[in-house]
Amino acid sequence: MFFQWLKRYMPRGLYTRALIILILPVLSLQLLVSIVFIQRHFEGVTRQMTAAVAIDLRYLRDLADAAPNRVAAITSVNAVARPLELRVSWPYDIPDIVNDRQWFDFTGRTVAIRLREAVPQIGAVSMADRRRVTVWIATEQGPMSVDISRTRLSASNPHQLLVIMVVLGAVLTAISYIFLRNQLRPITRMARAAADYGKGRITPYHPGGAAEVRAAGMAFLDMRNRLERQIQQRTMMLSGVSHDLRTPLTRLRLGLSLLDDEEAEPLTRDVDEMQRLLDSFLDFARSDAGDAMERVDPASIVRDLVADFTRIGLAVTLQPGSGPQVTIPMRPAAIRRALDNLVGNALRYGNKAHIAVHVTDRAIRYVVEDDGPGIPADQHDDAIRPFTRLDAARNQDKGAGVGLGLAIVADIARSHGGVLRLSASDTLGGLKAELVLAR
Repeated sequence: MFFQWLKRYMPRGLYTRALIILILPVLSLQLLVSIVFIQRHFEGVTRQMTAAVAIDLRYLRDLADAAPNRVAAITSVNAVARPLELRVSWPYDIPDIVNDRQWFDFTGRTVAIRLREAVPQIGAVSMADRRRVTVWIATEQGPMSVDISRTRLSASNPHQLLVIMVVLGAVLTAISYIFLRNQLRPITRMARAAADYGKGRITPYHPGGAAEVRAAGMAFLDMRNRLERQIQQRTMMLSGVSHDLRTPLTRLRLGLSLLDDEEAEPLTRDVDEMQRLLDSFLDFARSDAGDAMERVDPASIVRDLVADFTRIGLAVTLQPGSGPQVTIPMRPAAIRRALDNLVGNALRYGNKAHIAVHVTDRAIRYVVEDDGPGIPADQHDDAIRPFTRLDAARNQDKGAGVGLGLAIVADIARSHGGVLRLSASDTLGGLKAELVLAR
């Protein structure tokens, strides 16, 4: 449960995760060294040095207490303090000092505590000056102020270790990140090439990096080449079949033209149906093969399509869309073919169709709605499968099909990194088809 909760807050990107994996051990090591070394070592050294200075302070206090008067105390204490490198003064009172040490003075608290424990007569300790420590001691001859060099009480500049650790850790982390980025770059390049291929784009890619990454890259290139060869073989095979069948169909048309119209009419319809089925097979086989990527306005494809259908008197209406007017790389001929199939199906099973386009930052959504009988929700997946005919759901009085119209649209959507969605139309009551393409 803990890891599931933590997983929601972890970054998604490979670079960010690798950076966290790199930084966490460095930070953990620095914290461990800071706690163990600074807290224990520096405080231990400080206690030893403070204990030595406390001996001198007790000796000065004893001299002052043993003197018969204040003048004698000053003379005897100053004579001893000078060789000990201690500066002594005799104020009239002890100032009220609670805590004046700097926030970055890591050993100041230990110094003050140890001095007070060793010399209970100490009334105040001042650490406002980082280079010196001033203590006020109550004696029999009045307050005595002793100024001590900070180097005698604690190790000098303990913060330098932290600075060195942080700077060195940052430099090493930056160097490690550069090497790590060079190792991860081939993976991101391969992921980008795979994502582009899923959207129908062939991105130049050369395997690189570690041996395992190069092996994965070579496997990806082999897979992509096999898929390309398979698509080309399928397209060439069906193109050849289509070419071979067009010749006998043409001879049949010529032969039927010599017959009487009454006898030739049903046979001519059969030939036309064979021609239409042959074209459907070819469209499904080649999908968007051969179409080049172009930067086009998604709305312009819809406007041209509606104009063509309106010109021949069909009830196709362009609905208001949404989004900015932009040019996006796509295969316009394939998108036009997909929309033509959707609108053709809408007019085949209904009387009118509405079409709209919506552009967002992440996707392009073409929406085609009709007033036909629609398709039940539990049969939407079946309707997209190739060679599937939903006789009970659609109107078959307007001609028979082979079940490839929506399959062609779905194939074109997948080649653009998108999907075909089917649902019920709220405005016309028939089928609503959404062709969603990734930008």
